[in-house]
Amino acid sequence: MDVKQRTIKSDVTVSGNGLHTGKPVTMTFKPAPENHGYKFQRIDIEGRPVVEADVDNVTDTSRGTTISQNGATVNTVEHVLAALVGLEIDNVLIELDGPETPIMDGSSIHFIEALEKGGYVEQEATREYYSIPYNIHYSEPDRKVEMVAMPLDDYRFTCMIDYNSPVLGSQHAAITTLSEFKKEIASSRTFCFLHELEMLVENDLIKGGDLNNAIVVVDKHVEKDELKKLAKLFQRDDIDVAKEGILNNIELRHQNEPARHKLLDMIGDLALVGTPLKGHIMAARPGHAANVAFAKKIKAQIKKERSKKHIHVYDPHVTPVYDTVQIMNILPHRPPMLLVDKILELTKMHVVGLKSVTMNEPFFIGHFPGAPVMPGVLQIEAMAQTGGILVLNTVPDPENWLTLFLKIENARFKDKVLPGDTLIFRCDLLAPIRRGIAQMKGVGMVGERVVVEAELMAQIVKVKGNDA
Repeated sequence: MDVKQRTIKSDVTVSGNGLHTGKPVTMTFKPAPENHGYKFQRIDIEGRPVVEADVDNVTDTSRGTTISQNGATVNTVEHVLAALVGLEIDNVLIELDGPETPIMDGSSIHFIEALEKGGYVEQEATREYYSIPYNIHYSEPDRKVEMVAMPLDDYRFTCMIDYNSPVLGSQHAAITTLSEFKKEIASSRTFCFLHELEMLVENDLIKGGDLNNAIVVVDKHVEKDELKKLAKLFQRDDIDVAKEGILNNIELRHQNEPARHKLLDMIGDLALVGTPLKGHIMAARPGHAANVAFAKKIKAQIKKERSKKHIHVYDPHVTPVYDTVQIMNILPHRPPMLLVDKILELTKMHVVGLKSVTMNEPFFIGHFPGAPVMPGVLQIEAMAQTGGILVLNTVPDPENWLTLFLKIENARFKDKVLPGDTLIFRCDLLAPIRRGIAQMKGVGMVGERVVVEAELMAQIVKVKGNDA
């Protein structure tokens, strides 16, 4: 059964302090159109630059996950992204008036509660999942990190942490489906060891941190004087070590709250793949750096699969999505340079076009007239025009836009195209269209034979009126 994409009904705003800067920050979730995904916008910077939640934009994983793009940076995105994934929200723009998301209580629960109050809107487009096809492994032997994504018709997580600590010991956490995220995972707070907290405080690295948004694990003997110093630093009357081996600033919400929070982080970091996933994710000793590396590996696999040849025999006699006249209402090309006769299929991610090659083609007059062969450059042009239909399908007034091709790579000609052949092109997006720029894999077929293939990059630009 197809699942529809969804966004939020109206703006949702939360405010708090940034963990690193300690400065107040206001964050507003805003409804976004279909296939928009997750994007952050720094409204405090001139030009209001947008930073896409994409694993290729990760620039730091030392104290959380940081993404940067277009001269802007957003810190600690994982808790926000985990909330969006947990609520299965597909499209949202997140405005920020500072360089980092508010830390709140160190979990995702405040984001969950705010978004639920705002409500959701189902959209027309179908949510396109990537189903893990086979086991995808990632490991870091030196850190004893092991991660694997396995095929499953759901989104399941299993996480184990082991810090060789007598306090934490070995902990496990799991959810069998995303619907369990809110109850089982969302409220689990971040944690650190006492020696890490002292180092961070001494180096002024957590100006927005206090003892309300983190579990502090006491991994060494602590003298009373040191506890008094910490109490004064965090403006508390008294601090002691609870029987669970943590500072008594807070009570644990779950016995294995640290493991649950690591699972939360993993869900947020894997959102940077950019595509909803179906599979069982198992991880031992995960961290932000490993999560991001694993996300990159999954994204690379998705890109590789989308770039594969789509060997499929299409029926040229089916009722087309667009006929020649309708194509001329979209593309500015005209005979003899209009090289697409029909569009057979058109979705958000791919297009299939048809070109009937006849002896009447004007290029056969001078191109091997004694042994006519369709020029390879015109095969690429026909492929590009087919891809242009896909890109122009993203705007409501395609007649007012031009498709300009920026790059052609890995073009290969596998076989001759002769008069009488029916040449069918399929173009698939290699990644979502961003800022009007599309990357596509194109394959041209005659029957079951692949005759041409290439990777194309194109951009649509606005023109005045219909004079293109």
